[in-house]
Amino acid sequence: MKKTLLAGMAAGLVGLPMLTTPAQAEVTANVGWVSEYLFRGIPQKTSSASLGLDVESNGFYLGTWAADVGDGSEVDLYGGYIWEQGDLTLGVGGTVYLYTGDFDDTYQEINFYAGYGPLSAEFSIGRWDAFDDPKEDYTFFSLTAEHAGFYATYGRFGRDFEGDYLEAGYGFEIAGVDVNIAWVWSSKKLLGTPKDDDTIFIGFTKTFSLMD
Repeated sequence: MKKTLLAGMAAGLVGLPMLTTPAQAEVTANVGWVSEYLFRGIPQKTSSASLGLDVESNGFYLGTWAADVGDGSEVDLYGGYIWEQGDLTLGVGGTVYLYTGDFDDTYQEINFYAGYGPLSAEFSIGRWDAFDDPKEDYTFFSLTAEHAGFYATYGRFGRDFEGDYLEAGYGFEIAGVDVNIAWVWSSKKLLGTPKDDDTIFIGFTKTFSLMD
């Protein structure tokens, strides 16, 4: 994440399972690639490949997701519970972000999710190990609106982290491959740079069912 955050969710909701409550266990694997890997508005790496594994059953989910970040890999571990009733969705879970190289240090989060119809929100409370410095605490909030494949997300950090971002994009499927094209604006506080910046990226993800 190389920050000061945090994606995906990369539909911007990358690495997190779909909010479903299957009646029986479902095991899936996924592989992907993005032209620019950004996580919650923060650039990670140009041209990044990823892979993941998810298990879902009766609203409970458990999974892992890994991506190339240049200096090693990012490895995410997550789990939680999602509840659905009509148009209402509520969820709670936890996520740990680990790194195999010196790109970044460990992040640990408690995640809360809520959605109604085309609107969804995330609120996360996290702690960053910060290498040899004192640990830093942060919060993250995002609000997403979706319609007919189009989506827009606003995200903002609080406490020891600062900055916000805006992402807008369109997702669709071609021959069983999910395609996402998006524009991301990131504030200078989020990037730690003299001015704001924006990026356009394209991503591809293929999901495979490992259990019928």
